[in-house]
Amino acid sequence: MRSIRLYLHYVSINIRCVMQYKTSFFLTAAGQFLVSFTAFLGVFFMFQRFSKVEGFTYSEVLLCFSVMLMEFSLAEMFARGFDQFSGMVRSGEFDRVLVRPQNEIIQVLGSKFELTRFGRMLQAVVMFIYGIIQSDIAWSFSKALTVIFMLIGGTAVFTALFLIYAAFCFFTLESLEFMNIFTDGAREFGKYPVGVYGEKMLLFATFIVPYALIQYYPLLYILGRRKELIFMFLPLLACWFLIPAILFWKFGVRHYKSSGS
Repeated sequence: MRSIRLYLHYVSINIRCVMQYKTSFFLTAAGQFLVSFTAFLGVFFMFQRFSKVEGFTYSEVLLCFSVMLMEFSLAEMFARGFDQFSGMVRSGEFDRVLVRPQNEIIQVLGSKFELTRFGRMLQAVVMFIYGIIQSDIAWSFSKALTVIFMLIGGTAVFTALFLIYAAFCFFTLESLEFMNIFTDGAREFGKYPVGVYGEKMLLFATFIVPYALIQYYPLLYILGRRKELIFMFLPLLACWFLIPAILFWKFGVRHYKSSGS
């Protein structure tokens, strides 16, 4: 509870700092809205030519894309500190983090709260609402709960990826750009259900980096293509991905050597 209170205090400080410059905040949030809107246009124009993609309609793809975008936006909003961790290592600021009597993960998480990602989140919500209106899904409590589980599991998976991304900095000092394949790349490829990319990609996204657990399988349950209740809870199972990420982070902390800055 003490760590949670500390993190919430960090968040409140970040929000107050951002809101000191309200015009800048709203312009940046609007920019985030428009940038993600271009991805939506790509989906829109493709479906002007093709009515379905591997059996998925335009409204179904919108639901898939919007949920994935919400998951990524939430993780980027709360875990932005890990995305910018390389600067903390290079400057030697992480030395100060280690000597404080608080968990270093909480301190890095609280170092940056990206409220401007609200613009991207808003765009995802608009797409999701439009997808619901255009689809013929028979919504129920279990399906609505599945969406919530998808958001929880997806936020956990992307947070874990940001954590791994940061942990590499203990050994390289610089962030590794190839990790963007698993974060920004996943957001882009997540515009469509993972199953459309083939069996090998689906296996990778099920057992290695569990994108399919937070996107493809629960989507099948929401669309009524699978009836098994296990598909409803698979997004929560994806939270296990945080465990190896935290272990890798701990391994990096044990081998950390100050940059000497």
